[in-house]
Amino acid sequence: MDFVSIRVITDDIDRLVGFYETVTGVRAAWGNEDFAELRTAHGTLAIGSTRTVGLFAPGSARPAANHTVIIEFLVDDVDAIHGKLKDTVADFVTGPTTMPWGNRSLLLRDPDGNLVNFFTPVTPEAIERFGR
Repeated sequence: MDFVSIRVITDDIDRLVGFYETVTGVRAAWGNEDFAELRTAHGTLAIGSTRTVGLFAPGSARPAANHTVIIEFLVDDVDAIHGKLKDTVADFVTGPTTMPWGNRSLLLRDPDGNLVNFFTPVTPEAIERFGR
């Protein structure tokens, strides 16, 4: 088995894809008007419109209802990312903070309220864990 992606369902796919393109610097690959992917070397963030939910099972996913998942991006310098995003992001949950497990993290919410964490390993153990 290989973990490939996480998919976020949204009522406004253009807005959410645009947000993630801006904050990550990754250009989305659009499959059609209802589905796009932001691909990185280690995973893909897929974004689908609510119109795709019925293809799986009607009512099985609701947009802007996530309260359990954090979408995470490994970055070279979380403090620089914070500076870059100050004028783009409306909802910072916490500014850059060094966590007990050795990552410096920046937690924010995307336009649908999903939690997003940008982090940089800063302790020797964390740096080794991520091969940095």
